[in-house]
Amino acid sequence: MAHMLARLLQFTTLSTIACSLTWLGVFWGPSHTLAYAGFLVVLLFPAPVIGLQFFTLNRLNGRDPVPPASISQLLNAWWDEVIQVFKVFYWRQPYSWNAIPDASSGPPAYAGHRGVVFIHGFICNRGIWTPWLREVEKSQRAFTAVNLEPVFGGVDDYVPIIEQAVAQINATTGQPPLIVCHSMGGLAIRAWLRSRHGNDARIHHIVTIGTPHYGTWLGRMAFTPNGKQMRLASRWLSTLEADEPPQRHRLFTCYFSNCDNIVFPASTATLAGADNRLILGKAHVALAFDARVMRESLAML
Repeated sequence: MAHMLARLLQFTTLSTIACSLTWLGVFWGPSHTLAYAGFLVVLLFPAPVIGLQFFTLNRLNGRDPVPPASISQLLNAWWDEVIQVFKVFYWRQPYSWNAIPDASSGPPAYAGHRGVVFIHGFICNRGIWTPWLREVEKSQRAFTAVNLEPVFGGVDDYVPIIEQAVAQINATTGQPPLIVCHSMGGLAIRAWLRSRHGNDARIHHIVTIGTPHYGTWLGRMAFTPNGKQMRLASRWLSTLEADEPPQRHRLFTCYFSNCDNIVFPASTATLAGADNRLILGKAHVALAFDARVMRESLAML
């Protein structure tokens, strides 16, 4: 499935380029200036879509207790997100998702040193974590970045994948691992914690980045099982919270932003009783690469 998702993203990227060039050939003929301009318009289609998300989040965050974003923050976050979406969805995930393979077994140097398990979000794969994997690789720590499959399954379907990753890092290092999650990945680790008594003691700490712990307004547009589960106050989310012991949320550090264009209202990315840390002016994908988020998270190793 990881290969299938990568191929799908490759197809989408190449189709966008091919359709752009065909359209240019039909309508603009030999005019190179107009051709290049038209090509950029089609290729940059994500920009207005992300802009519409920002317009919506700005309206809904006005009724949220999190400090609203300024116009400057929104504009900067919008542009940063456009760049990050191209890096992640047009290159890292389709073409270099396995550029840095897991370092989850082998060298004796891993023993006794805490490792990391990375869990991605909705319609993503392990390629999103490439900058993080480079940093952990430098520190000579064990790590694994999972691919959640099936891509459009239910969140509970990912429990066996997470179980295998946690068990592998624990066996290699002899230490409970740090768990770092983006978006839906934070819900997947909560589902794993619920799956078996004693799982809390098997991990060191959990970092969630832009996770819709209480759902997201955009979930109302979802039609896949995991997407529907991320609707605001969905039955699945309510049941998940009801099944959690009160002290569990102390295991979590939750990074959230007043410019998250996917998870909003902003406070839905927090957890009651967790260490909730607000990052101002960062959008959903960009939040995963914020320097402070990366520095503070890896300092937990």
